Amino acid sequence: MAPPPHRRPGFSRKAQYGLFVTYVVAIAGTIVAALLLTISVVDPTGFSALRTFGSEVTAPAARVLNNARQSSQKITHTVSAYIDAASKNVTLEKELKASRSALIEAQALRVENARLRSLLKIADEDAQQVAVGRLISSTASSTRRVATLSIGRNFGVERAQPVRGPAGLIGRVIETGPTTARVLLVTDSENLVPVMRASDGLPAFSAGLGNGLVLIKPLNLGESPFKVGDIIVTSGNGGLYSANIPFARVIRKTSEGALGLPFADPANSPYAIVMKPYLGAARAAQQAIAPDGETKEIAE
Repeated sequence: MAPPPHRRPGFSRKAQYGLFVTYVVAIAGTIVAALLLTISVVDPTGFSALRTFGSEVTAPAARVLNNARQSSQKITHTVSAYIDAASKNVTLEKELKASRSALIEAQALRVENARLRSLLKIADEDAQQVAVGRLISSTASSTRRVATLSIGRNFGVERAQPVRGPAGLIGRVIETGPTTARVLLVTDSENLVPVMRASDGLPAFSAGLGNGLVLIKPLNLGESPFKVGDIIVTSGNGGLYSANIPFARVIRKTSEGALGLPFADPANSPYAIVMKPYLGAARAAQQAIAPDGETKEIAE
């Protein structure tokens, strides 16, 4: 049998008191609402005063609740910002690494392009070039100063051909293979280069010291005429190297002449141009009498 829809609380005093209080509160609320409605119609000014009083009474509680709500929002926003900042930092670090790599590549390409432009300018101005290659290695601890060129006989490279880079003279070819060639650097003690001072054409000759420097001696014996800062270029004498190729800068005066620092550094000159001898016929006759590189063995 289903229970009746309106059950009586029975003999429980607690239930009876609870039901009674509910009725009292409901009736009191209805009376208060009716009274307030009547006051608002009959006396709007008095109702406004009551409403103001009610706002003043509930204001402290409202302030507390509002502060609690704002504090909760700030905490939520701070936590969200911290989590978002961490993810943004990770993203920014990745972008920074990528940008740094791109910057390094761009700088390397800029240097490479500058070298190639210098090389192309030389190639356009000089019709005596044979081929352009790379210096792929050079001796570091050996008593001889020899570099390896990435081109050989297959590109028309032959022995006793000058080799220069964008900055200046590098040396001459002493040995060739099908795809590589060996270059005797100007800093080698066996490489004698006819040179002159650029300012007045003072003739001299240069010999390598094997330590990255060259010794420049004037043809006329006596007090050294050189001074620090003098620019030395090739003179064209001997028929091998053409005139006015940048060679070295004087860094110290000596009793015999001067010490010079070559402009062309094989370590910083990856590209090199192989050129024809300046005076081919004269050079061929000279080679027939005393070929270069045959008096001493080149050993690294």
